[in-house]
Amino acid sequence: MTNKLAVFDFDSTLMDGETIEFFARECGIEEKVKIITDKAMKGELDFFESLTDRVALLKGLHLSKVNEICQNLPVMNGAYECIKGLKEKGYKVVCFSGGFKNATALFVQRLGLDGEFSNILHVKNGLLTGQVGGEMMFNDSKGQMLNKLQQLLDISEENTMSIGDGANDLSMFKHAKTRIAFCAKPILKQSANIIIEEKNLAKILEYVN
Repeated sequence: MTNKLAVFDFDSTLMDGETIEFFARECGIEEKVKIITDKAMKGELDFFESLTDRVALLKGLHLSKVNEICQNLPVMNGAYECIKGLKEKGYKVVCFSGGFKNATALFVQRLGLDGEFSNILHVKNGLLTGQVGGEMMFNDSKGQMLNKLQQLLDISEENTMSIGDGANDLSMFKHAKTRIAFCAKPILKQSANIIIEEKNLAKILEYVN
């Protein structure tokens, strides 16, 4: 059987919202963080700079509160049905996130994903230090990781699907034949060959053989 791969963005794709904005709400700085997030997703800011700037604002937040918030993040409408349907059709399903492992690792279990690649919030004495590192820090991180997975799993671009909503998903679109912009920013729609405007991930199954 042919190897097939589906790679999903996390924030505003598999999860209904932006994880960092849920954290920011707890700190009373949601609006400040939201402005930076919106600019980054539109491609108006460098992703690395926008991420490090936003995480710096979370300094002092308790890790226990971070994990509690992650336990309660809303799953995107249609996500369970979509993942189940893709796996039945022989897809490996992976999540790439410029967000955080505290959230994505939970969704691997919740949705039955085959894996996740994301970033790690630095913690000291149970508090966020305002620093972050990991696998998804840069504008082109998703594309580079997708390329590595394709080589490791022997999966062609022809048999790769990527799904996202923002500018930092552009790099993975370059390595996928099926490029789905899901309730996406204009910059990503320009590079997509499938555009879904309804907040329902199950719609993806209509385009899958």
